[in-house]
Amino acid sequence: MGFEIAKTNSILSKLATNEEHGENSPYFDGWKAYDSDPFHPLKNPNGVIQMGLAENQLCLDLIEDWIKRNPKGSICSNEGIKSFKAIANFQDYHGLPEFRRAIAKFMEKTRGGRVRFDPERVVMAGGATGANETIIFCLADPGDAFLVPSPYYPAFNRDLRWRTGVQLIPIHCESSNNFKITSKAVKEAYENAQKSNIKVRGLILTNPSNPLGTTLDKDTLKSLLSFTNQHNIHLVCDEIYAATVFDTPQFVSIAEILDEKEMTYCNKDLVHIVYSLSKDMGLPGFRVGIIYSFNDDVVNCARKMSSFGLVSTQTQYFLAAMLSDEKFVDNFLRESAMRLAKRHKHFTNGLEEVGIKCLKNNAGLFCWMDLRPLLRESTFDSEMSLWRVIINDVKLNVSPGSSFECQEPGWFRVCFANMDDETVDIALARIRRFVGVEKSGDKSSAMEKKQQWKKNNLRLSFSKRMYDESVLSPLSSPIPPSPLVR
Repeated sequence: MGFEIAKTNSILSKLATNEEHGENSPYFDGWKAYDSDPFHPLKNPNGVIQMGLAENQLCLDLIEDWIKRNPKGSICSNEGIKSFKAIANFQDYHGLPEFRRAIAKFMEKTRGGRVRFDPERVVMAGGATGANETIIFCLADPGDAFLVPSPYYPAFNRDLRWRTGVQLIPIHCESSNNFKITSKAVKEAYENAQKSNIKVRGLILTNPSNPLGTTLDKDTLKSLLSFTNQHNIHLVCDEIYAATVFDTPQFVSIAEILDEKEMTYCNKDLVHIVYSLSKDMGLPGFRVGIIYSFNDDVVNCARKMSSFGLVSTQTQYFLAAMLSDEKFVDNFLRESAMRLAKRHKHFTNGLEEVGIKCLKNNAGLFCWMDLRPLLRESTFDSEMSLWRVIINDVKLNVSPGSSFECQEPGWFRVCFANMDDETVDIALARIRRFVGVEKSGDKSSAMEKKQQWKKNNLRLSFSKRMYDESVLSPLSSPIPPSPLVR
């Protein structure tokens, strides 16, 4: 066996044989657990519920309705077939002009019409994954580094590092100030990299944040822009959750900051935006990623590189038609925010009923859930023990904070917008039974029992008794009681 591995490694590239993709992490392990035993209300009611997927399925019905009313929007319909030949033929990597115009206009609307985007600066990529990697290829060489506030999206290790060879240096944020980015932490991370002779090429921000679901305010953005300009490094803003803001404060794009009078001194060539339609429109399968750079050379280089990950012309044609329908877009964005707010309130209220708190957030498709009270001790080993119980026995795929480079054990990201109302209630019922609190039960008593469990230092375990949620209401679902209250 060892000879076979050595032989395989000798004929493959270093890229093909390394482990830098990041697939072997709890974040992806949770997905594998779901894939091997997916929940279905009828076919597999005891399966794993997918709460690790940041997907927005709450407004797909609006898109379906638009398709029915606008059959010409597709070249695969009787009404749109006349455009088939022109769209199916070769198109260059600039993209359809009407597509770039529609994307620019949509980006403006998702930012409240407070900023304008130039269609000539819109560059296509294969989803946000392709857009993120392409911008890194344009800005850095192997061995260079980017600062990234943590906790951050686990797949950044794949998107930003794996093929580019760059490093990611976490800027550690703390729960004591709600994980806000501080100038002190940014400066410290930068100076430590300098002392280690690491060339820092830029700072990467996810705004709104994944996994926190929070937005950056104007003052913070101005401070970070000033810092990057002062040190002549790039600022890359991943804004793929721009239209998922469902509560105050409103989202502020880095493009708006550049328009501020007091920021006119800034070098725009160092500022770049990554966008996509995966989260805001709920269309990850369309693989629509966008690079918007204020640097002409980056636009030109990224456009050439986009040949390796173009958006199909059929997809461009369809989206150009749909996103050019201003009445539809306005209604979609308004309805999406309302539905996200409603789902978020329902889910977080359900957690609060059993004493589980989340970081206060106003955006995103997820919550940053605080399960520190359930840890045996404040260690990452204890976090992983709790996570295994939640995955294997409670049958919920939630993502542990350690996979997001969080420095404090006990935080978990849980997604709430990728399922229907009934599945959300089943997930809440499982959580309720896990912590031993009925909806009308005594929360204080349950908390006392949890504290007693921690003192006894009992091993996390779960009864393997099966339960059928398809024939029982969420409140009476006989999920095995939590070991925390034994």
